Amino acid sequence: MNQSYEPLSVCNIRKAVILLYLGKAETIINDDRKSLHSVGKSYPWPSVIRISKFVKLPYKKVVLTRKNILRRDAYKCAYCGRADIALTVDHVFPRARGGDETWENLVTACTNCNNRKGDRTPEEANMKMIFRPFKPSHILFIKNVVGRLDERWKPYLYLS
Repeated sequence: MNQSYEPLSVCNIRKAVILLYLGKAETIINDDRKSLHSVGKSYPWPSVIRISKFVKLPYKKVVLTRKNILRRDAYKCAYCGRADIALTVDHVFPRARGGDETWENLVTACTNCNNRKGDRTPEEANMKMIFRPFKPSHILFIKNVVGRLDERWKPYLYLS
């Protein structure tokens, strides 16, 4: 986390310990289930750390790519919810009719649903969407990198 308690990224334990040792960060939460050991001493395992000096970063924009659309949609078809077959990217409002390349107009779709929908809107094709497309924040991708999220991180990721 930044000095302002804003989530920055997920780092590995080695980087966290080095930042703590050099005095560039402080521990916010330790993981009591684990510890680090040297020859003569045991140290707590840092789970959440905060950088001591404010790091000014440009706005963390998530780049619109096929891979990021699949990640945002949790690798599931927006129409049938399947994740066990080949997935494509579908334009909710078709490109042939003026639909653009935006987060709000692109969803993950299986090839069956994408072909069934064709050059129509979901309403015209009589296909309900399980979820609505949205522009993700970088925090969503922090969650995806980690996999299973530690419950104690939620207040710091604005998810409580």
